[in-house]
Amino acid sequence: MNSPVSPRILVVQHQATCPPALLGGWLEEAGLMLEVRRPDLGEPLPTERADLAPYDAVLVLGGSMDAFDEDGHPWLRDTVTLLRLTIEQDTPTLGVCLGHQLIARACGGTVARNPRGRAIGVLPIGWTSAADADPLLGGLARADGTTRCLQWNQDVVTVMPAGAVLLAASPQGEPQVVRFADRAWGIQAHPEADGAVAQWWADDSAPDVAAAEATHTVAAVSDAESELADTWRPLATAFAAIVTGVVARP
Repeated sequence: MNSPVSPRILVVQHQATCPPALLGGWLEEAGLMLEVRRPDLGEPLPTERADLAPYDAVLVLGGSMDAFDEDGHPWLRDTVTLLRLTIEQDTPTLGVCLGHQLIARACGGTVARNPRGRAIGVLPIGWTSAADADPLLGGLARADGTTRCLQWNQDVVTVMPAGAVLLAASPQGEPQVVRFADRAWGIQAHPEADGAVAQWWADDSAPDVAAAEATHTVAAVSDAESELADTWRPLATAFAAIVTGVVARP
């Protein structure tokens, strides 16, 4: 008897220091098979319907580049094309930080520098009432309405695409978790990162981030690793359930 084939998720990784890390491990534990592509190294992304057919889901990770800097990082055009295709095909899609911003752009939204400056640290976000019934994020919204997550970014979605649903925001009101389409979500924070990943970013961040601030953030992530893992592991479990069809289409 042939063994059942695990659902296959295409992971778009934009640089060496931004791997799927914890999120990838949780998705594998939930029964998904990961295939990582590095467009920054010249590895091609699916840009046609037939190319996307072998994949059951897409995960687009973060990166230090700006989502709108296609001149400096031309492969971002292919990532945006891929995301438009996944939304057209109703392929379950999840974007993290840069990936979140690229989904916003693919759907017609705008990404720009955060006028309030860089967000960095283990910081709170607040859930909206729409999150309660969301098939992916509904299980994460806490009774007190807030959740902590690792932020390490300087850009935000400044204009939400038409039809997008805000699921969580920062205390200052920036979009943090968004359902961009029926089966496409983005999260501005970094559920995938543990202390080791945060240390890579700290080592790679000068001169954009003060050394003391980076060191403090790495320590905060390390101290909160158990809390952050307990909080965000259900995101992977819920996404896998959507991919495998345990959770029905909306």
